[in-house]
Amino acid sequence: MASIPPESAPPLESDPPLVRFGRFIRFSHTVFALPFALAAMLLAAEGLPGGWTVLWIVLCMVAARTAAMVFNRLADWDIDQANPRTADRHRLVSKRAAQAVFLGSVAVFVAGAAMLNELCLALAPVAVALVCFYSYCKRFTPYAHFFLGLALSAAPMGAWAAVRGSLLDLVPWVLAFAVLCWVFGFDLIYALLDMEFDRRAGLFSFPARYGAEAALLLAQVLHLAALAAFAGAGLLAELGWGYAAACVLSGGALVAEHHLGRSGDPARINRAFFHVNAVVSLLILAGVAVDVLG
Repeated sequence: MASIPPESAPPLESDPPLVRFGRFIRFSHTVFALPFALAAMLLAAEGLPGGWTVLWIVLCMVAARTAAMVFNRLADWDIDQANPRTADRHRLVSKRAAQAVFLGSVAVFVAGAAMLNELCLALAPVAVALVCFYSYCKRFTPYAHFFLGLALSAAPMGAWAAVRGSLLDLVPWVLAFAVLCWVFGFDLIYALLDMEFDRRAGLFSFPARYGAEAALLLAQVLHLAALAAFAGAGLLAELGWGYAAACVLSGGALVAEHHLGRSGDPARINRAFFHVNAVVSLLILAGVAVDVLG
């Protein structure tokens, strides 16, 4: 693989603090999980729920994602400094500021969950524990990518619980399984960027342990499973042609992602990680919205 460039340009002293923090947690990557929470919300409500429910779901999603990313940055503080690709991360925000934002984000998330219903409040500590646990997984298992998928799969589950107050329906479980497989797969491809560093640093990742070819093959299997589960969720929810088209287009996007991943070009892998996966999540949301609200 070609040399790995830094994940972003070095921070500038002139950058506003909010901009620096947004880069620190890669705020733009919120687009991965939020659309699935909104899709589950629409499915659970069979339309648009009340405005306050929408507001609290979005607030909880942003707070949970912020807490998860900040905790991950804190857990990997020294590791990131040693990795040329991520060496500039610690220059964006001080450790003390990151710790304060983490605690504040957790507080906002729990408060938002309490405003939704008792089930959401009861599950909030589980969600926080899950996203924090993921940050340490690569120290002892090559399947950290699975736990990232598990963490993001909580998004549609949480949104469904926020609307229905229960998780007895099959739809959110199938949708969550789809998200788990999708994230597990694309994180395997993204982990190719750090494969050599992980080996030198003694870190566990699937590509570092089993090689790039095995990682790409497993990612293909997972993305086939994800597409099948996305389709299954649509059938269970009795969605129509709008959602079916979204699934077909998502399949095309995932084919493109695997083509980029096999190129061995770090720039193309980065493109696959963000742009292609953002397209997939937004397509699924659009398909649900067309059929539920149309």
